[in-house]
Amino acid sequence: MFKNILVNALVNLGDVILTTSALDLIKKNFPETKITMLVKPVVKDAVIDNPVVDDVIIFDYKSKQNSLGQMRKIISEIHRRNFDLSISFDRKLRPALLALLAGIPRRVGPSKVFDDNKSRVTLLYTDVIEITHDLDKTLQAQTYQTIVRKFFKIEGEGKPHFPEKNSPVAEKLLNSLPPAKLKIALCVKGTFPLKTWSKEYFAETVQKIRQKYDAAFFVVGAPNDREYADEVINETGGEVANFCGETSLTDLAEIFRKSDLLVTVDTGATHIAATTGIKMITMYGCTSPDRWHPINDNAVVLTSRENCCPCTVKVEDCPSYPRPNCLYNVKPAEVLKAVDKILEMNR
Repeated sequence: MFKNILVNALVNLGDVILTTSALDLIKKNFPETKITMLVKPVVKDAVIDNPVVDDVIIFDYKSKQNSLGQMRKIISEIHRRNFDLSISFDRKLRPALLALLAGIPRRVGPSKVFDDNKSRVTLLYTDVIEITHDLDKTLQAQTYQTIVRKFFKIEGEGKPHFPEKNSPVAEKLLNSLPPAKLKIALCVKGTFPLKTWSKEYFAETVQKIRQKYDAAFFVVGAPNDREYADEVINETGGEVANFCGETSLTDLAEIFRKSDLLVTVDTGATHIAATTGIKMITMYGCTSPDRWHPINDNAVVLTSRENCCPCTVKVEDCPSYPRPNCLYNVKPAEVLKAVDKILEMNR
């Protein structure tokens, strides 16, 4: 049995979190196996001290800045660690080359993972795991787990994990909110426009919740989300705190653990929140909730299920631009109905 596994996950935050469900499955079946994750610097907080990750290699590279030198350095590091197995969850060329050139004897990767297109990258694997299910109708975490199940010939279910740490930053930010019975988090901006619910819809939702509940609101996000968040806050009439750029990923997780509700678009923070069990409502635009919905029993997902979704078009190529049907047909009234239902749970 394999004792020292390198997991290649040079992908975005949400996917890194979802891959940990496959690592959970490995750990359940082979608890003595050491798992090392190869990740980009921006997601390191999601895997350092993660309960299903034993070690982390951070690959800090930029294609136009001495990429060859960085490749040589990381190949040497990987070779030194004597991995007996490499699992790629991303089907990217760079990590597949790293595993090959570092001399890892078994190199596993999927026939497909993000789309149905064929890739010559699979020629670099010793074992290609055939993924036969419909990607858009299957939870992405299940796709990652399928790779593991088929290769190791095991069964069972895994769940995503995220580090749990004390956070003075989270405590300080939450204590800065005005006194209220409920603390409600908002994530208002997706990674691209067709995932971003409209400012006016967010504003209406906050205003209506405020009329019915004693709640303090705050927006979370990356530093470059701050200006957009301020625009949303202005639409609400103010009295919403802006925490964008003030938290690490682990700070953000602790904020979610100490909050009562998250109203969010489909983004990486959604998957962090899901691991905490927070009550949450996620609005989906161009992406498929069948594939990307939060793995959380306290989650409600809302989508209009347009015939053109899921899609990958540029926003200006959307047939209903500048008011995409997939976003504008998920109305504030639906969100408010979900808020009422979810806040009544376990009361």
